[in-house]
Parts: sequence; C-alpha cells; structure tokens
Amino acid sequence: MQLKTPPHYYTPEEYLALEEQAEYKSEYHNGEIIPMTGGTTNHNEISGNLYSNLKFALKKKSYKVYIADVRLWISHHNVYTYPNVMVIKNEPIYTDKSKTTVTNPILITEVLSKSTQNYDQGDKFTYYRSLTTLEEYILISQNSFHVMQSSKTEESKWLLSEYKTENAIIKLSFLALEIEVAELYNGVNFSASE
Repeated sequence: MQLKTPPHYYTPEEYLALEEQAEYKSEYHNGEIIPMTGGTTNHNEISGNLYSNLKFALKKKSYKVYIADVRLWISHHNVYTYPNVMVIKNEPIYTDKSKTTVTNPILITEVLSKSTQNYDQGDKFTYYRSLTTLEEYILISQNSFHVMQSSKTEESKWLLSEYKTENAIIKLSFLALEIEVAELYNGVNFSASE
C-alpha cells in the first residue's frame, strides 16, 4: 500500500517569501501554491494589444494600466493571482510597502488558454467578483475571435456580452472607451494556437 503524503499548506507570508526568490510566477490559493504555465505568442500578442490600447486611450486620465507582473490580493478568498491586464482608477492600493501587490482593480482581463479557461470562467471569476472595486471582467480567446465581457450593473448584477467577429466593438462604459475586437487580435495567428 502506498501512503499519500499530505499536501503542504503555506501561509501568505511564506508564499510571498518564496515568490520573491522564484524563477517563475505562482498563484496562491488558500494555502496552496500553484505554478503558472507559460504563455504562447498569441497570448502575449493579445495581452500586449489590450495593454497598449488601454494605456494610450487612458493617457493623462486618472487610471493606471498594469500587465501580468503585478500581483493581485483577494483577501475574501485568501488568493494571490497575476491577471493578464488590470486597470486601476486613481492610485493603486498596495498590501505593503513593496508596491508589487494591489487590491483595487476596476477592470481585469484574462487571455484564455485550454489549460486555464475553465478556471478563468469559474472559480477565478468568483474570486474577482468579491472585489468591491471591480466593474468589468473580460475573457479573450486566443484560438478565435471570441471575447466575453462581464459588466457589473448599477444593481450589482453581472451582465455578459459576447463578441465573435473581428469588427465587433467592445464598449467599456465606465471608462467611456470603445475597442474594436480586431485591435485585440492584431498580429495573432490562429493556426499557431496552442
């Protein structure tokens, strides 16, 4: 009979200390450390396209746009994660003096991969919805023109909009901004998808 070794659970402080020394990023889920998979070129193109569109459109406005290296702390679920793109209104609220972990995004975007799409659409969205500042959650497929936008209504309900053509326009009403789906997929080669 083979004995199972019980999993080791880490405190948030242990995770942060390990993450500071790590050669690759990991997420933290209520005591478990989960290594993040590497991204594809399509994933990188889409994240970069969204980041640059948002950065340019919000220039000289009271918003900050961050890409994958900024960590997000979700206290309600005891989770640390690295969204692909985040927008913060005014100034970031940090968890400590290191300025590596924020708590107050109004927009979070994830680029979907086969290995993470169920998590991104399920548990991760549950975690993100617990953030009182969050107004929009956008999921972008890297395999076809397909964007899912979840927007919080004034009644704090979440409304799903889907865009499946390259000429569709995504409206970010809280930012007074529109982005054409084709802009997100500039440089993406669907035949090179994962």
